[in-house]
Amino acid sequence: MGTPEFAVPSLQAIAAEKEKFEIVLVVTGSDKPRKSKHADAEPSAVKQAALALTLPVYEVDDVTRSDFAETVAACRADAIVVAAFRILPPAVYEQAALGAFNLHASLLPAYRGAAPINWAIIRGEGETGVTTFFLQQRVDTGTIILQKKTLIAPGENASELAHRLSVIGARLVVDTLQSIASGSVEVSSQNDALASRAPKLTRDNTRLDWSQPVSALHDFIRGLALKPAAWTTLRGKTMKIFRAAPAEISVETASAPAGTLCVDQGRLYAKGSDGWLELLSLQLEGRKPMEASEFLRGFRHDAGPALLV
Repeated sequence: MGTPEFAVPSLQAIAAEKEKFEIVLVVTGSDKPRKSKHADAEPSAVKQAALALTLPVYEVDDVTRSDFAETVAACRADAIVVAAFRILPPAVYEQAALGAFNLHASLLPAYRGAAPINWAIIRGEGETGVTTFFLQQRVDTGTIILQKKTLIAPGENASELAHRLSVIGARLVVDTLQSIASGSVEVSSQNDALASRAPKLTRDNTRLDWSQPVSALHDFIRGLALKPAAWTTLRGKTMKIFRAAPAEISVETASAPAGTLCVDQGRLYAKGSDGWLELLSLQLEGRKPMEASEFLRGFRHDAGPALLV
């Protein structure tokens, strides 16, 4: 059970072990409408992968429907594997004879919640990983089966880390299935006292606060790139920032307030509380994503204060 690209390597890894496992059903979210009225609805990444593997697919958005639980029960599955899907009710996950487990993109109990990859980077972590755990009613609190650690590179963004973790996680999923199948699975309880949260990303909690230090701003931008992207406003228009880096500038602007935009030697900078951040890739409302150099070609210096808020 999964929907986005993050879940695809796990599906493919299980499917590759044909002599050990049989996938009786792939569950995913419904096709989503495209922006163009004339285009067909877009299937999830998991559905596309499942169809390429000629696997049966079941689409569901409301996992609390009784007919969904009945469909799962009819599969008579030994195990249910969940990766980046919805919160399942007991009526669904208890249908698996040997248990249902989830692949989570953090080292639980750290970063329980919807956006663990993003918040680990935003909080400046140098290490993260993936965890498999048996499902229970409280979200992300089940007993841990396996974990795998990995370092977060200093410039790595959330999209890049998500891809790496999806591949690491796929191996962990297969190892978890093998331990369940062999009856050798061992679990450990989570220490709730060490838990931290990774709440859902919203427009409110993805807005840049320019009063923060440059290092925190850099981590915030990395942690939200490429989607949904950290944002701010410039002259009343939303600006998304996809890539930036701490930097020094040659002009004397020590007294500039936080959020000040500055152009120095053909490069674009924004002021944090303790220094400058070079903006490298961005998107202004109503325009396409672009490199800062392209943005500067159409940037009007005479159109009023250039302050990000």
